[in-house]
Amino acid sequence: MQYSSEIQSMCPVQRGDLHPSAPIPVEGRMIRPTDVIAISGLSHGVGTCAPQQGAAKLTLNIKKGIIEEALIETIGCSGMTHSASMAAEILTGKTMLEALNTDLVCDAINVAMREIFLQLVYGRSQSAFSEDGLEIGAALEDLGKTQRSQVGTSYATSAKGVRYMELAEGYVTKLALDDNNEVIGYQYLNLGKMMASVEKGMSAEEAMSDATGVYGRFNEAVTTINPRNA
Repeated sequence: MQYSSEIQSMCPVQRGDLHPSAPIPVEGRMIRPTDVIAISGLSHGVGTCAPQQGAAKLTLNIKKGIIEEALIETIGCSGMTHSASMAAEILTGKTMLEALNTDLVCDAINVAMREIFLQLVYGRSQSAFSEDGLEIGAALEDLGKTQRSQVGTSYATSAKGVRYMELAEGYVTKLALDDNNEVIGYQYLNLGKMMASVEKGMSAEEAMSDATGVYGRFNEAVTTINPRNA
């Protein structure tokens, strides 16, 4: 190690007792990490790219500094979806530090990785106070039984009003309007449930009917419209 002449000419001053870093909660224990392998936890991070055309949500389950489970959900950018497939292969098996400096292709995914890193090293993971953390597979459970991301898509213009395209229940097929042309409910198709039924041998038509439901006062509608072409 090299020291400048100014530093070399200084007289030494003894430091007092050194204070350790503040403890952080890690999977039910309070620890003072000095190495990345001391960090464990499940956390989420959201990032956008520079033009903010899309967003990525990244969920990682980390054990002893190693990424054991990764869930990547994207919206708004077709290129981002392909980057997510690459990142899912790249991330697991790496330490957090390696993942921060890995080419994850998409800026949004890189930003999400950075945000998760900050949460974990400051002890702000979802599993911070859960003894031994969450098992591998916990991130997948976020998707629910049909293993589809929660997607919400709504659109509106001042001239023609609102259109609900997809909400928590599923793909919106009809909007219910009252006599003031205000939305009072909708009909939806749960695509995850439909595809699960098809895979079990049910006909597509029967599966579609079985996965269709209504929300709100749909049955009181004066009229219904297709939100995509009406």
